[in-house]
Amino acid sequence: METALALNRNMVGALHELGSCKLFTGSINEVIPLVEQAIRLSPRDPGVGWRYLQIGSVHLLQLRIDEAVIWLERARNANLAYPGIHAWFASAFGLKGETKHAAAELAEARKLSGDGRYSSVTRLRAVRHWGVPKTRALFEATYFAGLRKAGMPEE
Repeated sequence: METALALNRNMVGALHELGSCKLFTGSINEVIPLVEQAIRLSPRDPGVGWRYLQIGSVHLLQLRIDEAVIWLERARNANLAYPGIHAWFASAFGLKGETKHAAAELAEARKLSGDGRYSSVTRLRAVRHWGVPKTRALFEATYFAGLRKAGMPEE
């Protein structure tokens, strides 16, 4: 991604993907500026909802829950039809202690995914890569902790 950006510093997709690489390799503080640059370059891009979700996710991982909810709302309002956004909301609401909202969002994630990934923490951990140990620890302390509070069982 860095090579692509060296060739074209305005390549929005490369900025977004570099943000993902930074997150999963443990450089979380570098993610939001990259994604915000992508949004500034292409605010009407059909993929802008994914960028909003990425920023919201980073805020949640850094325990800035109110900021996370703002960006997750932006992602939803950008018509991001993705079951995972409901899981991120469930986690955020769980961390805020809003268990009724958290449970409703978790139920919606389960309904929309159709593959059982949101049935348990163990199952969710198994369906994707969560990054280097430093990043996995952030997911455990925030995202998964919030999902547990939303009612997601361990097994």
